[in-house]
Amino acid sequence: MKSTGIVRKVDELGRIVIPIELRRTLDIGIKDSLEFYVEDDQIILKKYMPACSFCNNASDIQQFKGKNICSECLAELVKDFKK
Repeated sequence: MKSTGIVRKVDELGRIVIPIELRRTLDIGIKDSLEFYVEDDQIILKKYMPACSFCNNASDIQQFKGKNICSECLAELVKDFKK
């Protein structure tokens, strides 16, 4: 993990501001979702990428009835239902 030298205080509502330089570097836009991970005494933020509910693949994702599904799993399901 690389230190940026940037320090921010938590405000009275528990919020922190992610500096614009980091948001630009990591392509984090307004209204983007972030995932929180905890590892020992560290909080790790990661840009949220929706993944397939079946295989966790994060590419070529579609939604079906509120669930994420990739094209490979969708094709496999269609094939299984045609049997």
